[in-house]
Amino acid sequence: MNAERGSVSFVLVAAMGLSVILASFVADVARASSARTHAQAAADAAALAAAQEQILPSVAGPGDLAAEYARRNGARLVFCRCPENGTESVVVVELDVRLPGLGVVRTVRAAARAETESPTG
Repeated sequence: MNAERGSVSFVLVAAMGLSVILASFVADVARASSARTHAQAAADAAALAAAQEQILPSVAGPGDLAAEYARRNGARLVFCRCPENGTESVVVVELDVRLPGLGVVRTVRAAARAETESPTG
């Protein structure tokens, strides 16, 4: 009977270890999904800022403003097709996300496009 108790303890420890690994994996998946949403929000903000700058120019250019808005949202601008007198802005941003359960850092990428009409018509 004592030998059986030892087996149950081993199975219980193994099940708990597997539970911890599974919980860590689920947490990493949730973190990656959240980072994807965050990156998309940063891309949207950058594209809208660039589009607004195209219509109502200020001191900064559309690309500079897109980079600033991406940075303010925790991402970095990696591509911007935002011509000064254009009516369309296309941006791509990247955001690094640390996944401690897997022990890696991954880069999440998101793109956004904003189109405007010229103020004269």
